[in-house]
Amino acid sequence: MDFDLSEEQRAFAATARTFAREEMMPRARDWDEGEIFPVESMRKAAALGFGGIYVKEDVGGSALSRLDAALIFEQLAQGCTSTSAYISIHNMAAWMIDAFGSAETRKRFLPKLCTMEHFASYCLTEPEAGSDAASLSTRARRDGDHYVLDGTKAFISGGGVSDIYVVMARTGEAGPRGISCIVVEKGTPGLSFGAQEK
Repeated sequence: MDFDLSEEQRAFAATARTFAREEMMPRARDWDEGEIFPVESMRKAAALGFGGIYVKEDVGGSALSRLDAALIFEQLAQGCTSTSAYISIHNMAAWMIDAFGSAETRKRFLPKLCTMEHFASYCLTEPEAGSDAASLSTRARRDGDHYVLDGTKAFISGGGVSDIYVVMARTGEAGPRGISCIVVEKGTPGLSFGAQEK
């Protein structure tokens, strides 16, 4: 077996490394100290294909592999670890919509997520359950064409800033089999945010 990186993978990594050093590294300290969510820099990353790394191409994604994504995130983390972590979370949320959403849902949300015109957050962690999906207590019940969610999430990267929240909620039995994933848009009635973590 050949475990060497391909020429294309080396190019992804080099592009990410250059971006990290030129765009992120000089600003990382100010972003941290000023509690800045660096919208414009992340949109520049998206212009390089980093807003939908493993999202399919038909909705604007780069259609790369998880290995490709790991190579990219490893390089971006050199510039700003927390921003790189958020970009990885945004990609995970976009991938979930891409992999499991209907054709209509994919076309509705993913083009703007891939360009980072819109930002996404992944909402699993809860104050009492941590990140143990089988123990979460946020519930969702069907009400006509919509779901009504009731619960609290914690440590949501991008919380209050993101446009899309991919929320894990209990729609069935106790344990891991009763969990569904629901997209909640910013501005949805009843959606509120606590204080930003330091």
